[in-house]
Amino acid sequence: MAGVTSPARTRPRADPDTAAGLPTPYAEAVLDLVSRIPPGRVMAYGDVAAALQRGGGPRQVGTVMARFGSGVPWHRVVRADGSPAVGHEAEALRRHRREGTPLRGTRIDMARARWAPEMSHPGDGIGE
Repeated sequence: MAGVTSPARTRPRADPDTAAGLPTPYAEAVLDLVSRIPPGRVMAYGDVAAALQRGGGPRQVGTVMARFGSGVPWHRVVRADGSPAVGHEAEALRRHRREGTPLRGTRIDMARARWAPEMSHPGDGIGE
């Protein structure tokens, strides 16, 4: 249609840290919390999001773990049903067995293994 212009579309600004491949403050908070999960215990992706109280959800936590989680005990973050991260099941289960994490077949026994942070640490967003 000649002469008709579409309204300008605006894109949300990209976080400069994300654009540079660096973890955002939210990602740093996720990684800090995951690094504190004790051996033999786990948190679901949604548990991590809820503990941080920063508006992210399980998918955002999953994205952080996929992009930046290799330096923390990534296997200690699981799906709500106790399933390990997709694509890393065998390695995650090997690590859980080594740590003595309670299992039910190939899933974590969430009733026995679920961990919740007891205290906040400055800057982690828990309880702030």
